Amino acid sequence: MNTEKDFSPLTPNIVRALNDKLYEKRKVAALEIEKLVREFVAQNNSTQIRHVIQILASEFALSQHPHSRKGGLIGLAACSIALGKDSGLYLKELIEPVLTCFNDSDSRLRYYACEALYNIVKVARGAVLPHFNVLFDGLSKLAADPDPNVKSGSELLDRLLKDIVTESNKFDLVAFVPLLRERIYSNNQYARQFIISWILVLESVPDINLLDYLPEILDGLFQILGDSSKEIRRTCEVVLGEFLKEIKKTPSSVKFAEMANILVIHSNDLIQLTAMTWMREFIQLAGRVVLPYSSGILTAVLPCLSYDDRKKSTKEAASACNHSLMKLVTPEDDEDEEETGSGDSQPREDSPPKTEGDTNVCVPITLSCVLPFLPVFSLLDSADRSQVTLDLDGIVQVLDRHLHDSSTGMMTRIAVLKWLYHLYIKTPRKMFRHTDSLFPMLLKTLSDESDEVILKDLEVLAEIASSPAGQTDSSGSCDNSDSKLELQVPDGAKAGPQTVVGDSSPSTPSMNSYFYKFMINLLKRFCLERKLLENRGAFIIRQLCLLLHAENIFHSMADILLKEEDLKFASTMVQTLNTILLTSAELFQLRNQLKDLRTQESCALFCCLYRSWCHNPVATVSLCFLTQNYRHAYDLIQKLYPFWLSLIYILHISIVAPRSVCLLVYYGIPYFLNVSHLAVIWR
Repeated sequence: MNTEKDFSPLTPNIVRALNDKLYEKRKVAALEIEKLVREFVAQNNSTQIRHVIQILASEFALSQHPHSRKGGLIGLAACSIALGKDSGLYLKELIEPVLTCFNDSDSRLRYYACEALYNIVKVARGAVLPHFNVLFDGLSKLAADPDPNVKSGSELLDRLLKDIVTESNKFDLVAFVPLLRERIYSNNQYARQFIISWILVLESVPDINLLDYLPEILDGLFQILGDSSKEIRRTCEVVLGEFLKEIKKTPSSVKFAEMANILVIHSNDLIQLTAMTWMREFIQLAGRVVLPYSSGILTAVLPCLSYDDRKKSTKEAASACNHSLMKLVTPEDDEDEEETGSGDSQPREDSPPKTEGDTNVCVPITLSCVLPFLPVFSLLDSADRSQVTLDLDGIVQVLDRHLHDSSTGMMTRIAVLKWLYHLYIKTPRKMFRHTDSLFPMLLKTLSDESDEVILKDLEVLAEIASSPAGQTDSSGSCDNSDSKLELQVPDGAKAGPQTVVGDSSPSTPSMNSYFYKFMINLLKRFCLERKLLENRGAFIIRQLCLLLHAENIFHSMADILLKEEDLKFASTMVQTLNTILLTSAELFQLRNQLKDLRTQESCALFCCLYRSWCHNPVATVSLCFLTQNYRHAYDLIQKLYPFWLSLIYILHISIVAPRSVCLLVYYGIPYFLNVSHLAVIWR
């Protein structure tokens, strides 16, 4: 440095001492500067004060010589001490050169800069709050400094600033949040610890309402929650716990819609339990406000339902989320927008999705890159909470995707089917718009290895087949494109969308157009998958008899089998149906109806079954015995086989189909024990 340059009002001795390499000499110079500035303060000479600060900043603190920079820093601190309460008038000039030294490559100089700023802030106290952002920005860098002395000095300064913010009621939170939102994405552990500690402090100040700005920092908090440091995770959990407590206290002021998507995105293994806990509280507190975003929530929740006991807590939280969300769907969601009068304020289901420009969500990550199928959340004011729209298309898409995914766990598949059943119950008119796309997968699910999954699947299919909403639905083809076998629909079933299967049986509940499609496709699957028929055929048919009335099932299947071209399959299917008819407890009422052929309905049912049962002689004869048509059963045996051959035939089928012949003999005992009939036989 040029010592001959004019640095007045600084004396040459002060200048030389400030440039000295020894700390003690620089300290003496600082005391002289403090004395000089005090005199200027007493004289109210602000011009000279600014001149001294400018010389210390430009000629010393920002000098190329390291010792000069150290002298400038201690000199600026001395100016602040001399100014006392008036230092607030010169804070910008005092702080800026010190913060510049925070980036110096010399660790000792960074330490001196931290020490100088500490003295400046300690004197100014609340007056530094207008400059808080630049101080915070500088401290956030020092928090990750590799030098332990610098880091220690920054921690002292950090605690001082926190005390000032806690004591003051003039903290500008609006100006600070953008900086906080930017710094919260740091990957450095020390910087993260620094950020999370500040959030905890601000949350504890009564006059600072950080909850209003939670949507802007929640994503960063969840990223910090996934940090590898146990201490950082624990601190972050405390912060999130405090926020959640405040949310429960004042749910009316919480921006649920802006944060729900963030929870969905962060439902990964590391922080899943916390995300699920928050989501559960959001659903319970916000109610129908979260309903338009159900597809994203289900995307996160459904896979968790198949977790084992190692993740029991996460599974229970996800189950609570799923249950609470399902309860939000009500029959009013089945109303069209034109009917509710909200068509102008809510988008139609077939309208294109909103773009990012249509929303007010400010999350500093690209959501479409993380989960491209998630809807972009829009805001809902409290006044609009009663006019929410169910995102049915998105929900069905998520449910269908989980059914198609072979890796989906059993409990998740059951939950998906429960959702479909619930939607068909609560919103049948809108759900039938998706039935043609869901139908093939629901039929395929009948081959699932879990009986419980099959039961839920049958409940959904039964609801589709019997729902009155299906009566007015257009009759589209639901057949699988890869099916090799075409089963013909009987003429009576081609009348249109309001066809009632079993017109000759008016005593049974009427089915919609999907019932016959269901029966056709079910028999088609049995034909193509013989193992399904062998292992689960009786189980499926018995459950359908409970869900859709046994007469409907047997009447429709008999009609379809009557036109079956694969005679071997038809015979096998009739034998299966006949065994179920004669032995299953679920068919008790139908058996009684067939035993008493006194009504037009029961006679029509017998005739329908009889025509198809002719595919299998043993089944035909046993049907005659069941309906007490003993004479006709005897005539059939005589026509099919002479008497002596009949005995051989019975012995033969007792080996091939022992159960059928036992049933035949059982139901034929009342006839063959009749003496008059025995006489006829022996004649």
